[in-house]
Amino acid sequence: MISTLKLTSILFCLLLTFFSNTTFPVASLPIKNSNSAVSVYAVLQTNHYDLPQLQSFTQALNGYNKLKAKGLIQKDILTLIDFSLSSNVKRLWVIDLASKTILYQSLVAHRRNTGEEFANNFSNAAQSFKSSVSFYVTGEVYNGKHGLSLRLDGLEKGVNDNARKRGVVMHAADYVSNSFVKNNKRLGRSQGCPAVPVGLSKEIISTIKDKSCLFIYHPKLNSQLAS
Repeated sequence: MISTLKLTSILFCLLLTFFSNTTFPVASLPIKNSNSAVSVYAVLQTNHYDLPQLQSFTQALNGYNKLKAKGLIQKDILTLIDFSLSSNVKRLWVIDLASKTILYQSLVAHRRNTGEEFANNFSNAAQSFKSSVSFYVTGEVYNGKHGLSLRLDGLEKGVNDNARKRGVVMHAADYVSNSFVKNNKRLGRSQGCPAVPVGLSKEIISTIKDKSCLFIYHPKLNSQLAS
């Protein structure tokens, strides 16, 4: 007769042998802090686009999560505009956080009084001809003088909450192009709107419209939502 202790030892050895010879898919293993910015950033599918900077992405995702928890946004889409970068490079990203995939990377303009090649000066005031940073909720689309356009509602009091009154919208512009950069040494500048290339505007606007999160980053920004 086998003693209880010996039977337990045999069962333990059998289990150890089983697990040591069994391969478990990595995807099935729990990931600590799987919703943290670093974890999400590490698994982003780039679709051959460049990754945004981790610092700007971290602040964008922090704000997105807070807005999502409050029910202020309804889509798993995050648009990040990094105004710390030159306007001559593609500094706008549209990211599907459900699939963790970068959908678009694009040129985007800042306002004429915000700076030349780089954006440095910001305002929430009407007639300032300056861009506003921080978090927005995308609104409805309409057809204006620039064609299909997207209304934006700023969420930071005193920083960008006058966006709708100021007519700050996303729209297409022919001065947002590589050819304009080549001929002028910098991207064209808008009257305040985050203007995007004509060839991408309809796709981007259709993707991010109706209650998604848009974040305009700059190192000068001090936002409670981003922390």
